Amino acid sequence: MKAFYRIYQWLIAAPIFIAVTFVTAIITSLGSLFSGTHFWGYYPAHIWARFCCWLALVRVKVNGRENIDKDTSYIFVANHQGAFDIWSIYGYLDHNFKWLMKKELERIFMVGPACKRAGHIFVDDSNLHAIKQTIAEAENTLKDGMSLVIFPEGSRSWDGKMIPFKRGAFMLASEFKLPVVPITIDGSFARMPRFSYNISPGKINLTIHKPIFPEGRGFNTKALMKQCREAINSALPSQDRDPE
Repeated sequence: MKAFYRIYQWLIAAPIFIAVTFVTAIITSLGSLFSGTHFWGYYPAHIWARFCCWLALVRVKVNGRENIDKDTSYIFVANHQGAFDIWSIYGYLDHNFKWLMKKELERIFMVGPACKRAGHIFVDDSNLHAIKQTIAEAENTLKDGMSLVIFPEGSRSWDGKMIPFKRGAFMLASEFKLPVVPITIDGSFARMPRFSYNISPGKINLTIHKPIFPEGRGFNTKALMKQCREAINSALPSQDRDPE
């Protein structure tokens, strides 16, 4: 069966994926340019992500969607196991948002410019001025009730286990006094790990935890980071959890 799936993946699914990705990028760019980013910056990619999971024979099960309100702005923070994290959240979170993504992703052919046009925020942490510019862009994005999704690890795990968090996401939460929602992604590493382009069909579990709301005097970013990590950790299988 694995050999048949490899033939399917590379000779059928991969060309369809590439074509659909470029079409989605064009639709997103044109729609965002002429009609704004609230709809066109999210829904074409939302449909694209669901289609990609279906194409790869990957099922996504969501738990805890009742913990969030579609009309509330949040900062979502998730662990980063593999490439399917992006499709899982884009396709199945069912909440309009913008990504906070690494600056180098802006160079991806067609996709990078489409993300820029759609209003996603590219992080440049090379100097203090660039960091302030990122905060200003985030503030402008969040003012109309939009949410942000961030991978606080900064990059994908090599073994499925969480790597240390960076403070950026939690500093933004403190700056804007927004509730933070931890998301646990379980199964993405098994579907396609960082060191391989081969996909293994199967299931991904997406667990949306209860929001952590700002206190009157603002967030303690270290305590918030610890709370979010513990929440994400709690929904992972025992072999992938941080040691106690």
